[in-house]
Amino acid sequence: MNNINLWTSSEHALQYLGQADKIPHRTEGEAVLLEQVPKNVKRILDLGTGDGRLLALLKIERPDTESIAVDFSPTMLDAVKSRFEGDKTVKVIAHNLDDSLPDLGHFDAVVSSFAIHHLTHERKLSLYTEIFHLLTPGGIFCNLEHVASPTQALHEKFLKALGIQPEDDNPTNKLLDVETQLSWLRKIGFTDVDCYWKWLEMALLIGIKPK
Repeated sequence: MNNINLWTSSEHALQYLGQADKIPHRTEGEAVLLEQVPKNVKRILDLGTGDGRLLALLKIERPDTESIAVDFSPTMLDAVKSRFEGDKTVKVIAHNLDDSLPDLGHFDAVVSSFAIHHLTHERKLSLYTEIFHLLTPGGIFCNLEHVASPTQALHEKFLKALGIQPEDDNPTNKLLDVETQLSWLRKIGFTDVDCYWKWLEMALLIGIKPK
């Protein structure tokens, strides 16, 4: 598996931000995620926050929720700091998800949007375990993610839908199928684990920490 990571490149990060709103059906997945996160959560952790898009959506109906946004791309960190400038409920932390999470306390919700698929499969599993221990009892983990297609034909169909030629496929992607990830979440101890929404290679994986 490749270890290519282009996210320290401002050019790569800015290219992603320019295309993010054009991803087909993205808002559908985000809407389902927003429905699942309780309105009364006290603390939210957003892993791989990018420019803070998902966290901003969550805070529309949860404006006073204490939130921590984590990313390691300098361009993304600048963007999320600008988005939440003056909002004292949001703390932005620079951290590479390749490394174990720092001690950030406990959270009622941990969310991530199109970030974890850049990690090796081994690190995905260890991160899911760390997330489980960070959650309060009854807490929710929502991962709106880029997942692997079961066949090459479906992968090429997804690329075509995004207007991407196969030779231009993103080399930073380390895609994993939905079934394996759901199985991991269950083995870690999450309950009500399921794929709550899916369109081709975009999927919303959710698990709840038992009370």
